[in-house]
Amino acid sequence: MLRRLAFTAVASFAALSAVPSAASATGPLPLPLGLLQSPDRLTVAVAETGNPRADGSYELRCGPAGGTHPEAQRACDRLEELAAEGKDPFAPASADQMCTQMYGGPATARVSGTWRGRQVDVTFDRRNGCGVSRWNDMEPVLPSARS
Repeated sequence: MLRRLAFTAVASFAALSAVPSAASATGPLPLPLGLLQSPDRLTVAVAETGNPRADGSYELRCGPAGGTHPEAQRACDRLEELAAEGKDPFAPASADQMCTQMYGGPATARVSGTWRGRQVDVTFDRRNGCGVSRWNDMEPVLPSARS
């Protein structure tokens, strides 16, 4: 009985050892994305949109969509759409970007948490054309605050 267990263990080890060498010819074996990352979890805090129902703090979970965000599925879909376009929805505005002096209102938002395995902590406002554009790109993650 002990010999059979030892033989089984050696045979199993040999079979497992062969997997990496076979995989190395084509690259590493891919792991399912769900094993590498936990679901996205963001807190969206919004103020002064001009719509008291839109102001407040919401939790947004993606993968699967959920939380207290009023449009969780649409918000998650928008984040995925931006990522598929090669955009980082949470990248700060470029400091040397020329912006129109179009004031979009006093609305502010802060998004913090984890997205695609990285920490996020970014603010949005509508103080000028660049801020308005960034905000509008993030709808419905951020509520409509168009004046």
